[in-house]
Amino acid sequence: MTAARWARDLLEFFLPAGCVACGRWMPGPDGAPASERPLTCPTCRTRLRAPSWPRCPRCHVPIGTGRASRSDCRECVGWDPALRRARYAYLLEPPADALVHGLKYGGWPSLASEMGRAMAESLGDGVGGGDHAVVVPVPTTAARIRRRGYNQAALLADEVARCMGFRRVDALSRTRGGPTQVALPPSRRRANVRGAFSAACDRVSGVEEAHVVLVDDVLTTGSTAGAAAAELDRLGARDVTLVTFARALPFRRASAA
Repeated sequence: MTAARWARDLLEFFLPAGCVACGRWMPGPDGAPASERPLTCPTCRTRLRAPSWPRCPRCHVPIGTGRASRSDCRECVGWDPALRRARYAYLLEPPADALVHGLKYGGWPSLASEMGRAMAESLGDGVGGGDHAVVVPVPTTAARIRRRGYNQAALLADEVARCMGFRRVDALSRTRGGPTQVALPPSRRRANVRGAFSAACDRVSGVEEAHVVLVDDVLTTGSTAGAAAAELDRLGARDVTLVTFARALPFRRASAA
């Protein structure tokens, strides 16, 4: 046995790999480095739940049978017109919520790869970008980047861009912070993000006449995405589609309040 193999086995013995979502020990493939091992166990991956059909054509919230009209959807009727559509991979419930928390607060940036792949798959053929489509992450504040070490939306955007064959453009900057959206009721979310985004002046040309895939980790009410889409529209974007890893459904938001 080589010294490297012995050291790897010793590390595995004292610090065994655990699923980020449930903590269950996961034996890695023989000889595989830790960087190539999955961060979630097969059980948790099978528990990730996509939204049921039928869905609102614009925001993809499950709407139940007999309500296929966009005008019937109370979830997106108040969105900024610049936000043309939204797609997401899974519902924000266990274990998807644990993955979002692990990426955003738990110091697991490696989760962005598998989460971003699921997001790209959720877009399907709904990106009508033609020859000019770009991926734009929702920016966060400098203070939050210093605290976390990264912007989780930017990491997800890198993987979505790689999967879709598009270019990432950091077109937006966060002009002000304000309290986190998680702590606010829906009635205050729009006011909290109004005027929160502006152009990153050296990246403006990247979105002119482009279909923009706007990337964030979670969709709740659409207030943040709407404010970002409005600024992208002002910068000349032709079309904006939001894609997130998870979405909080209305009745789950109400029960959690």
